[in-house]
Amino acid sequence: MIWNLGSINADNFYNLPHLPGPGETIAATGFHQGLGGKGANMSVAAARAAARVMHIGAVGQDGTWALARLLEYGVETAHITVIDTATGHANINVDAAGENNIVLFPGANHMVTDQMIGAALAEASPGDFLLMQNETLGQIFAAETARLLGMRVAYAAAPFKADSVTRIIEHVDLLVLNAVEAAQLEQATGTALGDLPIADIIVTLGADGCRWISGTDGTQRDFPAFKTDVVDTTGAGDTFTGYLVAALDRGKDMPDAIELAQKAGALMVARQGTADVIPDLKDIQDHDFGS
Repeated sequence: MIWNLGSINADNFYNLPHLPGPGETIAATGFHQGLGGKGANMSVAAARAAARVMHIGAVGQDGTWALARLLEYGVETAHITVIDTATGHANINVDAAGENNIVLFPGANHMVTDQMIGAALAEASPGDFLLMQNETLGQIFAAETARLLGMRVAYAAAPFKADSVTRIIEHVDLLVLNAVEAAQLEQATGTALGDLPIADIIVTLGADGCRWISGTDGTQRDFPAFKTDVVDTTGAGDTFTGYLVAALDRGKDMPDAIELAQKAGALMVARQGTADVIPDLKDIQDHDFGS
C-alpha cells in the first residue's frame, strides 16, 4: 500500500486574449477548474496503476469536491482533513499563444500537522510505501516515522529545495528528481548521486528518458523515452512517479517499473490537463508504443 503525504490543489485555468500588465483588468474568455497539486497527481497516478493509495493531506471547506474527485479516481481519503482555511490553488492565466503565468497559494497544504501524519501512519504496515513531495509540511517527521515502522520511503524532490533534500536524505530509499535538480543536489552536497546513501535514484531526462542509479552497487542504467506527440508536459513527472512507486509496490522490479512509468508519462504529455486526464493501465495496454 502507498501512503502519500501530498498537496491537493484546485487548478483554475483562465483563458485570456493576452497576459495582463501591471494594473490592468482583463476579461477571461474561458475558465475551467481541475484537480491538481503534485500530491494529488501522484495519488491518482498510483491508483490508476492499480495500487491501493491512502492520501494524507488537507483541504478547506471549499475543497470537498476534490475529495469526491479523488475517491472517484480510486484514491482513499480517510486521512484528508477538512480544515477552516482555503484549499490550496493555482490560478493559471493562459494567453492565445499558450504563454502563461501562475499564482500559487499553498493554503491548507501548509496546515498539515505532525498529528495528522502520525494518525495516518499508525495504520501503515511494514513494507508499505510512504510517498512525499515538497508542497506540504512535515516531511522529516513523516520520513522518520515511516522508517521506524519499517516502511519504504519514496521522495519526489519537487519543488526542489536542496536543504530540504539534505535534511531528509538518510531516511530515503527511492529519490526521484530531474536533471537540473540532480545537478543542484550534487553541488549542494559535494557528492556524486551514486555515492549518496540512497538505495535507488531516478533522474528524469525529459525527451531523453531517465537514468536509474543504484546506490547499492553504484551502477547506472539509461532508459530511452517512448516517442509521443507532446501537447502539455504538466503533470507528466507526477504521473511517472506515481506509476513508478505503484509498480514497485505491486512487486515489479525496477526496470519493469521504469518502463511502465515511462509509458504512462508518454501518454500524459499527449493530453491537456493534470490529475483528471492521467492515463490508467488499460490506456497503456491499448496503446501501441512501437518498437
